[in-house]
Amino acid sequence: QVHLVESGGGSVQPGSSLKLSCAASGDNFERMAWYRQTPGKLREFVARELTSNGRKDYADFAKGRFTISRDNAKNMVYLRMDSLKPEDTGVYFCYVVRLDQVYWGQGTQVTVSS
Repeated sequence: QVHLVESGGGSVQPGSSLKLSCAASGDNFERMAWYRQTPGKLREFVARELTSNGRKDYADFAKGRFTISRDNAKNMVYLRMDSLKPEDTGVYFCYVVRLDQVYWGQGTQVTVSS
């Protein structure tokens, strides 16, 4: 069983930055990623990093503003978010794949408002 704990969310003004963290129990994750659920929308992909080749992929809205990174020694995955917009408001979820099993964190709230 894998447990994921996100942190780093909060309430910020437009244009601000936040760095989300996700601590994962266990290791050997094939993929670590972030998703989000914004008000009135289904959960959507934000960013992911593949373990096999270090490839990083981003949703269009995240390109140029968000950066995913990992610390494999600590089993951590991060999401640095810059130039935050009100439409980035939502709950951000950590997502990992280990031995073809998918695990989700409980989410951390991000609110962007003036």
